[in-house]
This record gives sequence, structure tokens and C-alpha cells, in this order.
Amino acid sequence: MPLRFAPVHVRAAAAPPAARVPRPVSIRRRILVFAGALLLIAAFGLVLFIRDYAERSSDRAFDRLLGASALTIAGAVQLEDGRVTVELPLASFAMFSGEDRIFYAVESPAGENVTGESDLSAGLAPATSSDPAFADKTYRDEGVRVASVGRLVSTAEGTGWVTIRVAETRGERNALAREILNNAILPVLLMTLLALVLLWIGIGRVFAPLLTLERHLRGRSPDDLSPVDLPAPLETAQLVGALNGFTARLKLARERLEALVAEAAHEVRTPLASLRAQAELALGERDPAALRRDVERIHEGAVQASQLVSQLLMDATVTHRLENQPEPTPVAPLAQEVVRRLSPDMAERVCLSIAPEAAEAELPIDRVVLREAIRNLVDNALRYSDEAVEIRIERDGSWLAIRVLDRGPGIPEHERPLVFQRFRRGETGSRRDRGGSGLGLAIVARVVEAHRGEVRLGEREGGGLDMHLRLPLAPTATPLAGPGATRSGRALPALLLFAAFAALPLLTGRAEAAAEFQARENPPSATLRILGATDTGLFSHLIRAFQRERPDIAITYEEDESRTVYDRLVAPGASPPDLVVSSASDLQVKLVNEGLARAYQPPRLAGIPDWAHWRSEVFGFSFEPAVIVYNRNLMSDAEAPRTHLQLAELLEREPRRFAGRVGTYDVARSGVGYLLATQDQAISSYFWRLAAAFGRTQVQLSASSPAILDRLVTGDLAIGYNIIGSYAFARQDAGADIGIVVPDDYVLVFSRSFLIPEDAPQPALAEAFIDFTLSPQGQAVLAGPAAFGALLDGEGRWTAARITALGKGAVQPIRFGPSLLVGLDRQRRERFLATWSEIVSPH
Repeated sequence: MPLRFAPVHVRAAAAPPAARVPRPVSIRRRILVFAGALLLIAAFGLVLFIRDYAERSSDRAFDRLLGASALTIAGAVQLEDGRVTVELPLASFAMFSGEDRIFYAVESPAGENVTGESDLSAGLAPATSSDPAFADKTYRDEGVRVASVGRLVSTAEGTGWVTIRVAETRGERNALAREILNNAILPVLLMTLLALVLLWIGIGRVFAPLLTLERHLRGRSPDDLSPVDLPAPLETAQLVGALNGFTARLKLARERLEALVAEAAHEVRTPLASLRAQAELALGERDPAALRRDVERIHEGAVQASQLVSQLLMDATVTHRLENQPEPTPVAPLAQEVVRRLSPDMAERVCLSIAPEAAEAELPIDRVVLREAIRNLVDNALRYSDEAVEIRIERDGSWLAIRVLDRGPGIPEHERPLVFQRFRRGETGSRRDRGGSGLGLAIVARVVEAHRGEVRLGEREGGGLDMHLRLPLAPTATPLAGPGATRSGRALPALLLFAAFAALPLLTGRAEAAAEFQARENPPSATLRILGATDTGLFSHLIRAFQRERPDIAITYEEDESRTVYDRLVAPGASPPDLVVSSASDLQVKLVNEGLARAYQPPRLAGIPDWAHWRSEVFGFSFEPAVIVYNRNLMSDAEAPRTHLQLAELLEREPRRFAGRVGTYDVARSGVGYLLATQDQAISSYFWRLAAAFGRTQVQLSASSPAILDRLVTGDLAIGYNIIGSYAFARQDAGADIGIVVPDDYVLVFSRSFLIPEDAPQPALAEAFIDFTLSPQGQAVLAGPAAFGALLDGEGRWTAARITALGKGAVQPIRFGPSLLVGLDRQRRERFLATWSEIVSPH
């Protein structure tokens, strides 16, 4: 009949009732409640007052900046053909120098969105005054402070208010409020701490009962494990309770050990006494045949004693290992190991059969414990059967069945529950004198009890014993993580991911093949996916250097135009890369402002110039000027223009000579081209004059610097304007006959930047690549073969200091921050592109 075992909960014996003692009084509570409560309440009230004052002061300070920004935009509102237009002034966001995200919106009197974020005004009333009004709201899952300003305009339909709103996240103002709070409450905290220290000293002097408890424990004898019964304050009551619980468990463990020793002594004493008596008889025996029989009996007794001691030791081992939390154990290899460990004559009698569905089965049981359970079942079958023994391992739903079948005498039904007790053997086994210790099946029963299984003893068809052991299987992983997931669960997502990336170039009108950089170790531990607007040939220097440090990483680099890179990241449902690299600082800042980037603190963040990073989410890593490049076969070094004004004058003097021979960025297609053009407009009073000169010479427009450089090298173009310096320096080093001018009036310098998408699949790999690029080894690559220009201090040909020394003009780095968002305003961009197209490409 089946035996089912459930965990047995052993409760320590209750201590004898003690004399009633008075309820202990908490000295700590009495002092802290009556003396410390007033102090803490007063300190808490002061903290609340200071906190409210700090928040109001911070809001007043930042509200002035927010209102000034909104008023600056309001001053640019105009009417053109009865339609509200606004061109954001460059100064409208320049006053925000922190790391807060900025949002804005302009609405016509009819409530139509003119420019900016169309959903920013949700829940806010239209402006009806030119005085700034402030409100707090949640926008894009983040708290923002909104300033609303009205601008009165008159149209043919009547007079109405244009609403201008500027919103800022609360990070900087919260930081200022915390700073005020921390500085103001410092004296309060010091006084509170001093008072608490005095209270603590006073409390420490009244813990005399602890000394009483210590003396009591020191005076106890080693064998006294009775509960501690001393009056103690409430603060020590839990300690005394824990101590009593520990002594109870220790007492139980000692009782178990004593029982084991007693059982062992009782069971071992009889065979040892028998061995001694037989040995004494053998000493006096003179008949060789009788002496041989005595020695055989001594040997049998020694074997039985040895088996008994071994079983006792294994019983103790199993008891100890049952308390561990094991890893799942494969059953099939373990069963094969049990058979291999048998003696050759015994192993020949064993037939092991494993069902296919049970070949990979695992049990949440310690390996040694499970091995001993199976070994004892097999040993029991071999001991009482002279014929073959069969082991069957089958799966039964969420259970694993291990059956051991023999052709022995079997066990009567009334004896089956008894043979699982320690040192109990069935009458049939005892009569057949097959040895045994009576512990084998007891060990099996303990394993079953500990793991909520069951064991049954039944009659085998045709005679013999059927020992049926059932144990619950280890929990398995979901199908997506199983062995078959590679073909079924994982294949479909991988196929969809591949299809999505294959379709993206078709949607954007550009088909670029991703460059694969195999890992130096095979197979790779991971693959880093990078999406960038940087020439693959130059960027590969950095990739190869990184792989020398991390030979286990493979890298996939997909090159595209900077504007397309931005569009792909904001497209709904697009699968993000692990890392984005771009030269368009404004587009990178916009991605951060939209909340699409992860925050990260590189180890060398403090060394990056303030202008080359923002919000710990976008990081510049190169130092690259915008330069003028010319073909030396078509123009001498002496006549090459050294300033922006000289370039405009040269094109105005000789329009026929340079007709169709000047190249620059197509600002409508290139993100970095648009960025450089808007920065030129903000700095130079000659920008539109230069643009007009481009128009008269039929300037050739391109979306990338490498394409312009290709035409310069072949002689199709004579001059290239606003070319990225790193590309030009690399071409010149490669032997191209071109001249490079770092302008003497001013030189725009930008930094290529890294950004980790918010939902990047492997952000840790992206962080490792950023760390390497900013390290001295990575910066040496930028200052050497890649020619990007090292942003941080380092050695090499193309360092920031050497690049700066090539020109005499003022270095104007393009600062990462909210001010770059002005150039991306929809109306401002449309107006700029329309003016550019009218002047530069009038056809």
C-alpha cells in the first residue's frame, strides 16, 4: 500500500510554568516618548516650514526665467496675411542652462496650434493677459511647471489673444529647493542629534537588567539547556525569547544525536560481541575445517558490522544534506552511475530502462541524497533476489516514477509499513539470512518525506517485489526558454525583428547594408548593435580598438544619414539599437528632451567639457571643426579664402569660374548640415550674403561630407564649405591633393555624441563602448587613425589643442542643451529652409 509523507513540524518542549512576574516596562520607550517626543515634533515642524519656504523661493526664482522665455517668444509673434506666425528668437531658450527638459507651444486666438507641442495646452485655459501665469501639470509622465503668456493681435475678424506656453521639468528647481533646505535645517539637525545623544546616554545607564542576564548565563553549567526565566525589560524580551528558541533547537539536536549514538551503540554492540566470541572460539580450535568455518563466520560478521557502520554514517550524511537547497539533479545519469558502481557480478543482473520522456528529467533533490535512495532500493532487490533486477524510470505527469522490480520472496502486506522504520527488517528477509542493517528503506522513507513524494511496495506480476518510488519533478522553464525555443519560441520574434529592420530602409528611402565586425573569439558572447551617422570606414577604427579590449563581443554597425537616424528612433514601433552615434547635436538633444534616452554616468564624465554633454544622457566624444576644403589643382593655397567673408567675396568676384564647382550640405536632408547652417546664421552677419553667393554659383548640395569630398578629389568641385574636419583630415592623410582651411574669423566645432535609447536591448554593452571611447585608449584612436579629434586630453596627431592651432579665429563649440531646440522649431525650420531655398536654389 502507498505510504505518503508530509513534513513533520517538531515543536520544542514547553518550559515549565514560571512564577508570575510583573509586566516589564520599556525604559527606552518611557524616556523617548515623554522627553524626545516634544523635541522631535518641534524639529519636524521646523523642517516642514523650511521645506515650504525653500520650495516657494525656488519657484519664484525659476518662474522669472520661465516667464522671461515666454515673453521673449511673445515678442516674436507676428501676423502675415492674417495668419499668426512666430520665429523663435535664439535667446528664448538660452537662459535655461540646467539639465531640465523644455517644451513650448504657441496657439492662435482660435485655439489652433501654430508651432511647438500640440498637446502641451491640454487642461490649461487660454491666456487672456500679457502677464505670465504659472501652473503645474503632468506632461509625458513627468511633472512640469508651465508659464502662459498672452499676446494681443488684431485681424480682419477681430482682436484676440495668442497663447504662448513654455514648460520646464522640475529637476533644477527641486535641486535648488533641496539645497536651501539642506543648508537651512543643518542647525536644527545638529541640535536634534545632540539631544538624542544625551537621551541615548541616559538610556544606556538604565540597562542594568542586561548585566543580570549576563551573570545568569555565565553561571550556567554546559549541559543546562533549560529556558532563561529572568525578569527583563521589553527591550531585552525579544533577545531572551530568541535565546530560549535557540537553546530549544540545540536541545532537540542534542537529543537526536544522543538517540543516534544510542541506536548505533545498540546495533553495533551485538555484532561486535558476536565477533569477539567467535574469535575467542577460533583461538582454541585445533581442527582446520572447524577453524575455517569459524573464520568464515567471523568474516560474515565483520562484513555485516561494516555495512551497518556505513549505513549509519550515510544515514547521518543524508540527514545533514536534506537541509540544503540543492540544484536540480538529472536522474538518468545518476541511475547509470548507481549501476556502474555495483560489483561486476551484481551489475550483470541489473537491467536499467529509461523512458524517452524521462531521459532529460530532473529532480529538486541533492545529488548524494537521490543517489543513496536509488542505491538502497537496488541493493535491497539484489540482496533478496538471485535473479535479474529491473530498474524502470518513467514520467508520470509532473511526477517521476522510479521502479525497482525483483524476483525475490516479496514482503507480506502487513509488514510493508514496518520495513520503512529504522533497524526493522521483514520476517522473510530475516529467515533467509541475507544480511542487511534495516536502514536502507528507512533512508528512502526519509528522502520521500522531505520531498513530499510517495513510495509503494507491491507484488510483481509473476512473483517478486515491486518497489515504486514517485517524486515531484523540478519546475521547468517556460517553453520560450526551453531547448526547443530556438526553433519555435525564439525563431518567430527573431524573424520579425529581422523583417522590421529590413523594411526600415524601404520606408526611409535609403538602403544601407549593416557592417558586421566579427568577434575575435568564436562564438561571441554578445552582439552590440550601433546605429550611426558616421562614415563606417573611419568609425571601424574605434570598433576594432574596442574589440581588442573585448574580444568576445561582435558588433553590427549600420550607417545612415543623421536626419534618418532621428526619424527611425522616433518612429512608433521601431526596434531600437543598443547605441546611437550622431554628429547632429540638436537632434540628439531633441531625443533626450523627448525622453527617449537612458541616463548613464561614465567614469570620465567629469572630464568632458560642459558644452559636450547634457542631462547625463547624451555624451560628446570628438572635437571636430567645420572647415573649408579646396582642390589644389583648381585653386592655389595663396588664393584659398581664410575667412567666411573672403569666401563670399571670392564667389561674388568670379561667379563664372566657380559655377557648379562649389559644394555644401543640403540642409533640408542633412541634420548636421542644418545644425551648422543655423549656427552660422546666429554668429555671422555675412551668412545670407554667403548664401546668396552660393546661389549665383549654382552650389552643388549633398547630404554628406564624404560625398562632397569625393567630388573635390576628382575635380568636379573646387571648394567645399562646412565640411566636417575629421573626414577632410582623413582624406588628406590618405594622399588626396586637397587643402583644408580652419577659418581665421571663427570656427564652428561640434562633437559627435553617443546616446543610449531608453529601451535599448543591451544597455550594459552600450555603456562599455562609451566608457572605452572616453578612455585614454579610445581617445588615442580618435586622435590617431580615425582623425575624429580627441575631445579629452590625450596623445596623438589630432588633439583638440592641435586642431585649434590650425586656425586663428575664435573657437565656437556647439553647446548641448535646450537652446539647440530653437532651430528645430517647426515654423522656424520651415521659414529658414524656405529662405535658404529661395536664395541658394532659386530654380
